Amino acid sequence: MRRGLAERAATGQELAPGRQAWPQVWAGPRGGAGLAAPRRMRRAGPAMAAPRESLRRRKAGAGDPEPEAPPGQGRDLKGRPARLRAGTFWLTRIVLLRALAFVYFVAFLVAFHQNKQLIGDRGLLPCRAYLQSVQRHFGGRVSWDALSYAPTILWLLDWSHMDANLDALALLGLGISSFILVSGCANMVLMAALWVLYMSLVNVGQIWYSFGWESQLLETGFLGIFLCPLWTLSALPRGTPTSWVVMWGFRWLIFRIMLGAGLIKIRGDRCWRDLTCMDFHYETQPVPNPVAYFLHRSPWWFHRFETLSNHFLELVVPFFIFLGRRMCIVHGALQVLFQVVLIISGNLSFLNWLTIVPSLACFDDATLGGLFPSGPGRLKDQVLKIQEEETRGARAPRTRAGSVARGTVNLALGILVAWLSIPVVLNLLSPRQVMNSSFNPLRIVNTYGAFGSITRERTEVILQGTASANASAPDSAWEDYEFKCKPGDPRRRPCLISPYHHRLDWLMWFAAFQTYEHNEWIIHLAGKLLANDAQALSLLARNPFEGRDPPRWVRGEHYRYKFSRPGGRHAAEGKWWIRRRLGPYFPPLSRQDLRGYFTSRQWPYPEPE
Repeated sequence: MRRGLAERAATGQELAPGRQAWPQVWAGPRGGAGLAAPRRMRRAGPAMAAPRESLRRRKAGAGDPEPEAPPGQGRDLKGRPARLRAGTFWLTRIVLLRALAFVYFVAFLVAFHQNKQLIGDRGLLPCRAYLQSVQRHFGGRVSWDALSYAPTILWLLDWSHMDANLDALALLGLGISSFILVSGCANMVLMAALWVLYMSLVNVGQIWYSFGWESQLLETGFLGIFLCPLWTLSALPRGTPTSWVVMWGFRWLIFRIMLGAGLIKIRGDRCWRDLTCMDFHYETQPVPNPVAYFLHRSPWWFHRFETLSNHFLELVVPFFIFLGRRMCIVHGALQVLFQVVLIISGNLSFLNWLTIVPSLACFDDATLGGLFPSGPGRLKDQVLKIQEEETRGARAPRTRAGSVARGTVNLALGILVAWLSIPVVLNLLSPRQVMNSSFNPLRIVNTYGAFGSITRERTEVILQGTASANASAPDSAWEDYEFKCKPGDPRRRPCLISPYHHRLDWLMWFAAFQTYEHNEWIIHLAGKLLANDAQALSLLARNPFEGRDPPRWVRGEHYRYKFSRPGGRHAAEGKWWIRRRLGPYFPPLSRQDLRGYFTSRQWPYPEPE
């Protein structure tokens, strides 16, 4: 009895009847665990197991200057940073939304800077004239047929101030995309607004918006609508977990993009089959960059390796998506790396940046967790708590009506994408495959492909003006207009602008393959140059008649361009390109020559400024 009382006194604890004494734990001089205990203790029963196990853990961590964080605070029971569980997509959604918002931002920025000059009131192909022609085709009024043929909210606006309308759409898109990019959160209303705004521009953009990445952005943006809750604005909307249907929609999109690009190459140009296309691609791509100048001179075996790698990434790797989580992650990583290489080697607008977006759907929270900082209250820590609550079944139940509505919407989305994919799949299987086409006016599901054929020679249209009264006089001094990015002056370094996009420069590349009769806009541009039109000249890098009277004549000349050899004679002279004149593209034109041409097309006749 005395010994029992002594034991109680030694431990400094007063025992409750029928309870055993627990040893007192105190902090040692270095923050370790010290123990004041009686010399003799009874054999520990079941009630002592937990305290002794706790003591062993504390002794093992005696040299750790910081106390253990309890589970659920970003660390596991051994004090290591906790790892996210695979199979959820909370962080994936944030990355997807920000990546998509970035591409939207670039696209609307291009629209704001260039739409007035291209499709505005005095643009090269005015969208008012285009909408009027659609209206006349369907009976002279705004009917459902006209709306479905060219879906755009411009039908509902005042056409007398089309420049203001175009600016308003672009600025609204810039504002919404900026908010999503910075915050990482969105709802269905904001994402639907971005989609409608950009679709409204694409469907009146005519040839300036005829590239495959416009439809690809609309399809990607349509899927992005269903990533989000209806109203809630939160980076982690707990009541709306990321839908598997939407994630597989993105995966189905990247599968079709890559497989379509691979099949169009194999079925198209023979050089993709004999592995020689990369011998020409860097020099003849639409807008080469400085890296392409050096890659063009790579050894022949490197170009063969590039072509084989391209076939592997576009024809084999896409099927990794269907081979389980690990192979899906491998697919995503390879495709992101592939797009980064393409970004470095060429100015392909925001195409490659956009193609990265659906590839991100291959990564779950466990894969992307390393991109997010750890710490209490951070996004990663919040996702850890959500996962723990799901494991324990402690998540707050969502309303039944909301769950049913969300499930119904996701099911409808899956059925819609599957139905609209039927003609796309048939096109992929067809030996007469077409690329970059839409089978519905809303461009929800499309077919894709790139560089189905490769040109062996690069030709360029060079616009020139002269102040001479006689255009055919031998002593007439013709001066070149310089575009912002396409090759012109052989001494000018190739530009590096991706993901930004100069639409006029791209169309000049296509125009060089055809005649000016196929590209009426280039004659419209010539007329504007004859008047020193400031709006049109803002699309160019250099006006040789700046601060002077406008030229009396403008002509188009056809040139063949080749890269100079690094270290060679022309490179030593500062020339990146070597060019040789092929002949006239269109003859010298004066303002008087174009008066009837402009009138017949209802284009504003340019007056000198």
